[in-house]
Amino acid sequence: MSFFQSLSAALTPLGLIWTLLIISVATFLHELAHYALARKQGVQVNSFSIGMGPIVFRRLWRGTEWRLSLLPIGGYVEIDGMAPEEVRGGGGEVSYRQATRGFASLPALGKIAVLFAGPLMNLLLAILLMTLTFTSQGIPALDRARIESVQPNSRAQTLGLQTGDVITAIDGQDIPDTLQVDGKTVTGWQNLVNVLGTPGPHTFALERAGQSRSVTFDWTPSVNGQRQLLGIGYGPDIVPAGVGAAFQTSLTTTAEAVPQVLRAFGNLFGRFLTLNFSQDQNVTGPIGTTEIVGRAATAGPWALVQVAIILNLSLAFFNLIPIPGLDGGRILLVLVGVLRRRPLSFSQEQAINVAGFAFVLLLMTFVVVRDVSRFF
Repeated sequence: MSFFQSLSAALTPLGLIWTLLIISVATFLHELAHYALARKQGVQVNSFSIGMGPIVFRRLWRGTEWRLSLLPIGGYVEIDGMAPEEVRGGGGEVSYRQATRGFASLPALGKIAVLFAGPLMNLLLAILLMTLTFTSQGIPALDRARIESVQPNSRAQTLGLQTGDVITAIDGQDIPDTLQVDGKTVTGWQNLVNVLGTPGPHTFALERAGQSRSVTFDWTPSVNGQRQLLGIGYGPDIVPAGVGAAFQTSLTTTAEAVPQVLRAFGNLFGRFLTLNFSQDQNVTGPIGTTEIVGRAATAGPWALVQVAIILNLSLAFFNLIPIPGLDGGRILLVLVGVLRRRPLSFSQEQAINVAGFAFVLLLMTFVVVRDVSRFF
């Protein structure tokens, strides 16, 4: 298959439409939070754009020019006092200086509130979507494995295992929520793979239609060099949950995601600095994202909600990375000013922001190039 055929197979119309919709909503709410916190503190917001590039529609409302731009990717707000002020000399020459009004006149906490509002909005949206998902679909029980399928003529069918059976214990031991396997933390229900890697007798304690039963069998992982399969598909058991339990699980899931996301970004930065273009399943570019969204769209609405959760969490955490040009970098500059007891000079802040923007641009280029390179 040629490069263009592979690319067109990945960028399906359905995937493109849903990707743009999910990212547009996430970006709109992100920028709306910046807008709301600025206006709440009496700071003028000059413009609010949905999309980037040439403006195709504009309307002035409540002192802000609301824009619809041509490229349906992202968006922005122009908050008064955040960009440098233009100064015209007597001879018509133009220079710039640090703004003294609007955002620039806010106290440090006020500035941080405006900057932090965008990532916080994406984080809250992800938690809301998770709560909705857990309330509607149930909460995964990591200490119970539900059999989702049984292959015909398999060892599992011979043993009498059925779809819907829930494995509650293995070899007389309750399944833990998590455990360490080869130095990695895995959820308890995934331990079934490791148990079946050990030869000898095994016992599954099952629940079937509210009744308890057990299945005991002798197991040989391989015969004549061929790996043996039990013949079941399985995943975590799902238990119903109310809104309170769903919300608590959403908070726990978000907290557990933080180190995973940080490791993923750290790995990305390491690959970027060493120009390592090998593929990484933890971070994907726009083409890979569109491909994932396209598959989710065919799987159903809840799969799309899962993608929206991941994208909002990624957007929140990425924007909080203390790189100048991102919200986290701007917050860092505010904190530096507090520690110095005076803000950075105009030239210092501009040099830092230019370097930060350049780094982010190069990083994005690296991600896109790596994303495209897998089709060659």
